[in-house]
Amino acid sequence: MNQLIGLKQFTKIVADSGNFYEINKYKPEDATTNPSLILQNINIPEYQCLIDDAIVYSKKLGGDRNTKIIHASDKLIVNIGNKILQYIPGMISTEIDARLSFNTDLCILKANKIINMYEELGIDRSRVLIKLASTWECIQAAKQLKKDNINCNLTLLFSFAQAKACAEAGIFLISPFVGRIYDWYCKNGLLKNYHVSSDPGVLAVQKIYKYYKKYGYNTIIMGASFRNTKQILALSGCDCLTIAPIFLEKLKNTNAIVERKLNLPNKSINTATALDIYEFNLEHNQDRMAVEKLSEGIRQFSDDQEKLEIILNDKM
Repeated sequence: MNQLIGLKQFTKIVADSGNFYEINKYKPEDATTNPSLILQNINIPEYQCLIDDAIVYSKKLGGDRNTKIIHASDKLIVNIGNKILQYIPGMISTEIDARLSFNTDLCILKANKIINMYEELGIDRSRVLIKLASTWECIQAAKQLKKDNINCNLTLLFSFAQAKACAEAGIFLISPFVGRIYDWYCKNGLLKNYHVSSDPGVLAVQKIYKYYKKYGYNTIIMGASFRNTKQILALSGCDCLTIAPIFLEKLKNTNAIVERKLNLPNKSINTATALDIYEFNLEHNQDRMAVEKLSEGIRQFSDDQEKLEIILNDKM
């Protein structure tokens, strides 16, 4: 048995890709996208008709050129998500503009717009997760969106404070970034005699998993952003893992027994009070890694969103 099949015994596998060929090849249950992944695949032939359709759609909605570009960008991510849903039985995570990450009201408006676009294509909102950065403002947006049956995937999650706030808000799913945590510790020379059992990204997910399961939180944990298959296998048993095609291929081509690493702890009564904005900010900002990586991630996704809009502007 190869490791990919073995891993699927304990964990839902999600494809971290915007490439239709790769998604169809590895048969994941769900898939995730973001502006960076879309840019990586922007020149594949199957994207071109989706781009053309998005531009035609934006022109029908009207407005000035900047407004049309925003409409085209929103429509493109929905077109890509819709196409991916043809290859998977589950859900697609669609990321909204990261530049809105500190504005609750605008995140809610954008999420509703994206969901409406999916529904215009006949896709039920139950198959779509809106991806938002794990800022306080986005967590509050996701909490409100849930009341309208719009579920969210809170991404760029690095601190335990972010994880607690998401659980307390009843968020559907979180994506702690294993590899980016690992990157920060490597960059700062803090990993000596490395072994996956002491990998800070792996340990972060393990801590969240134990906390959520012990106190009965229903928020799904989806480990993300991996740098090697050892990190992935060390989290076998996690609710979900979103994995890039390069590592899906390595797992598929390796025959070995996969053991479950994360097991359900005994449940206990949670007597903790929910974090308010002040406690959240204080606790989150105690973690220098989390502060730096969250800011960096929002900048990166914002930059890639702008690059995507430049491409759409040129084609328009």
